[in-house]
Amino acid sequence: MMRRTITLRQSLHALIAAPLLMAAWPAVVPAHAEEAPFISVVTGLAPDDLLNVRAKPSPIGKTEARLAAGASVRNLGCNDIDGHPWCKIESDNPKATGWTPARYLVPLNPATVPDQAVDTPAAAPAEGGTGATPDAPDLTARLGSTTQPASPETKPKSAAEIAMQDAYGLALAANGTLQIPCARYVGQPMAPCAANVTRKDTDKADVTVTWPDGGRRVISFDAGLPASSDAGSDFRFTREGKLNMIRIGVSERFEIMDTVVLGD
Repeated sequence: MMRRTITLRQSLHALIAAPLLMAAWPAVVPAHAEEAPFISVVTGLAPDDLLNVRAKPSPIGKTEARLAAGASVRNLGCNDIDGHPWCKIESDNPKATGWTPARYLVPLNPATVPDQAVDTPAAAPAEGGTGATPDAPDLTARLGSTTQPASPETKPKSAAEIAMQDAYGLALAANGTLQIPCARYVGQPMAPCAANVTRKDTDKADVTVTWPDGGRRVISFDAGLPASSDAGSDFRFTREGKLNMIRIGVSERFEIMDTVVLGD
């Protein structure tokens, strides 16, 4: 009889304690459900290539840093900018915050970045339209220079000045020589290289690039797109908007705007 009394008492205590434990459970679970940073990994780059982290979601935005394939970043969210998905990321090595094309990040963050945090290019209005002056590409910043940052407020430019800066690849030096960003060796930052264009048809052309330390490279375009070069090395390219990012072999890099090849 004593054994049965003890068993019933224990059962009663268990029934009383169960609701208390159930009530405490929701308060405990969220403590372990803290949202962790959304981590994405850089992928899809060509061999020995680097991913540009840009100040704004645009292929002509200032480059804040460059990341190697396999680098882990905090993905703050991805937005569709002019039909192209871009993600805002934070990197610790090197320390940088900026935007990269979503196609180079896996997995993608399903969240979106608030509109006020998206510094979209001022050049978004239609080409040739009236209104605000387009945000002309900062060539010195694009090529790695840290001097003379762009002023947040610029005076309206004349039509001639806008035409001079209309396309990134049509940046002209003081002597009138066409220059495009290029790099010849692995790890070498982009630098301005003299170039000239021979147009064969409305959508065919040869762009001859002269290295600063001597030698030339001829890049052929067909149907308005990069097609081949005079090098015997692997030829490949990707596009960001109207910018052709060309890679030849393991080290040579060129960035050529459509306007260089097709003209106005």
